[in-house]
Amino acid sequence: MTISVAIASAMSDWAAEFAEWTARRGTRVAIDPPALLDRGEPHPRSTSGKISANGSCELIATRDGWIAVNLARATDRSALDAWVGQHDTANPWPAVRAAAAHRSSQELVDLARLLGMPVAIVGEVRSQRQALQSIVCGVRKLERATFDVLDLTSMWAGPLCGELLTRAGASVTKVESRARPDGIRLGSPALYKRLNTRKLQVVIDFESAVALNWLRARMVTADVVLTSARPRAFTQLGIDTETIFDGNPGLVWVAVSGYGWTGDAPDRVAFGDDAAAAGGRVDWVDGEPHFHGDAVADPLTGIAAAVGALRALDQGGGVLVDAPLAVIAADVARRSVQTPQ
Repeated sequence: MTISVAIASAMSDWAAEFAEWTARRGTRVAIDPPALLDRGEPHPRSTSGKISANGSCELIATRDGWIAVNLARATDRSALDAWVGQHDTANPWPAVRAAAAHRSSQELVDLARLLGMPVAIVGEVRSQRQALQSIVCGVRKLERATFDVLDLTSMWAGPLCGELLTRAGASVTKVESRARPDGIRLGSPALYKRLNTRKLQVVIDFESAVALNWLRARMVTADVVLTSARPRAFTQLGIDTETIFDGNPGLVWVAVSGYGWTGDAPDRVAFGDDAAAAGGRVDWVDGEPHFHGDAVADPLTGIAAAVGALRALDQGGGVLVDAPLAVIAADVARRSVQTPQ
């Protein structure tokens, strides 16, 4: 894959900071940015065009612009009837394109948000805030000879963050749900292996009170907790940031999300391709957006989140590091010299 100047610049900066931090800790660890952008498995489609490399996301023209529609899950396809009156879940794209052509981008995104579908307006997120925000939730804990990481993430961005932290010397425990294992375990097995092999792996039943008590206890003893679920998912489990930080005031909680742990969109669903489009990280060809890379917001967020975790540890912790896919994509897009035609 050809890497744009903007992506190369961002990843080079983050890789340099990662190497500097690990050098101060005793062993300099170099990151090869292009390797992080490679899923390690061939896709039937190229990584440039209106259809994503994995085929689940498409850039679609609306009455007044462009949206990215990601039908990554069975639940997204089952919501199509309520979203655009589409009953053919086997080949929904022609009808989705036809329906979108007569409706506004905002109308489509607002309804998709209510239905829990990952749909975004191309370029809707502007880089008006720091790509990573540290929200003070506890107090500093400066003495850490080693650091223990609890990885509750799935897919690409969060697990990549955890993998990079193993390279920085962390002991990382990956926790998966017995009922809903990490989606890339079967979907992208080579990527799953690359991101998770060096972690201790634990499978628990999230409906078990005993398992949830164990999870809360581990969150209170960890130095770093990595998450990629929305805040309401933790509320449903009876877990909230305030209680966890009360018990573990020096914690670094890294929250990977679509649009931010805080703000006006913590409930919005996003995956790498639609989040990249939301952040404007697309190529414009003859006035039309094309995907640039394979779910590129994921690896960008993975390395950014790892650097954010190391920064927070260096400063003593006691913070939640907010790492939204779309905002990080927007930050990278801002560096680009490309402009829409």
